[in-house]
Amino acid sequence: MNSKIWLSSPHMGGNEQKYVNEAFETNWIAPLGPHVDGFEKDLSAYTDVKHAAALSSGTAAIHLALIMLGVQAGDEVICQSMTFSASANPIAYLGAVPVFIDSETDTWNMCPVFLLKAIKDRLAKGKKPKAIIPVHLYGMPAKMDEILAIAKEYDIPVVEDAAEALGSSINGKSAGSFGTLGILSFNGNKIITTSGGGALISDNEDFIKKSRFLATQARDAAPHYQHSEIGYNYRMSNVCAAIGRGQMEVLDDHIDNRRANFEFYKNELSSIDGITFLEEPEGYRSNRWLSTILIDPKLTDGITREDIRLDLEKDNIESRPLWKPMHLQPVFENSPYYGNGISEELFKNGLCIPSGSNLERQDLERVVGKIKNLMCTRKIPISG
Repeated sequence: MNSKIWLSSPHMGGNEQKYVNEAFETNWIAPLGPHVDGFEKDLSAYTDVKHAAALSSGTAAIHLALIMLGVQAGDEVICQSMTFSASANPIAYLGAVPVFIDSETDTWNMCPVFLLKAIKDRLAKGKKPKAIIPVHLYGMPAKMDEILAIAKEYDIPVVEDAAEALGSSINGKSAGSFGTLGILSFNGNKIITTSGGGALISDNEDFIKKSRFLATQARDAAPHYQHSEIGYNYRMSNVCAAIGRGQMEVLDDHIDNRRANFEFYKNELSSIDGITFLEEPEGYRSNRWLSTILIDPKLTDGITREDIRLDLEKDNIESRPLWKPMHLQPVFENSPYYGNGISEELFKNGLCIPSGSNLERQDLERVVGKIKNLMCTRKIPISG
């Protein structure tokens, strides 16, 4: 069998081991330590956000963000429907109700039209949403100007889920820096990794200080263990942060490599009838965390994204359907939803293809070759 081509595997840059060795040599193995402090400063400097808290996951960051905004049981939180479940699960942790919003076709992210409709409808029902959670899918920033204008009009804070979008921007402003609070993720498949981990970023110093306190079991300032609030074990370890510091040194290289992957796929596959790519709106820059394609079976003689996925799988190539919208998930089937089916169509026809920053040219050619060969079996027109 051919060697495995992963969808998005970790990619070390070289200095991660040096920083980890420093942690071992100084015995800073437990949570917190100088690498945590340094990693937080690195993230703040890169995103141009004043404060950062390094945490155990992006999910933990969303949970703490909602706590900072006073979300409680029975409250409603607006959330993008097309996303990973970690965007919505923390709403349920707090006993609140997620209100899901459909996608638009320009970025595949939260649709401002349905966002406005949802807010007006929830207000008419006597429920003012406590927060809005847009997500930057696959590194493509959401329509933040429009979303923020609506949020400002109705005085609803924005928790910006940039878990997939570190290094992305709109008109030079970093993803994660638009909202009241921003979320980052460093899971093993992200653009940089700390093996697991995440961060909460904000210009609001009080939010970040309180989040650090809660993330460290909410231990009061006392010589004994005393707790006046419920806390969480959410802080990042010094060893994980050491990996992160090394990863930050190669982040821009990772972005360049992933953007090059996208351009290769686009150049090779966009000439095939029925295969299309998501382009960047003017002023947008995506880190292209994952390269994605849409397959239109009406133009491919019935070949679907699932046909392509299974054919790639036979050759030991990992690919994955786009996120299944949250409003279609059994766990959220009773939650309010506002939309017209765009996210459902994206899920039905979209596929994520190998995108790692460590892919070789022959890996990309192998992926493209398999897709072209499948299309040729149905004599799909390939121009150029």
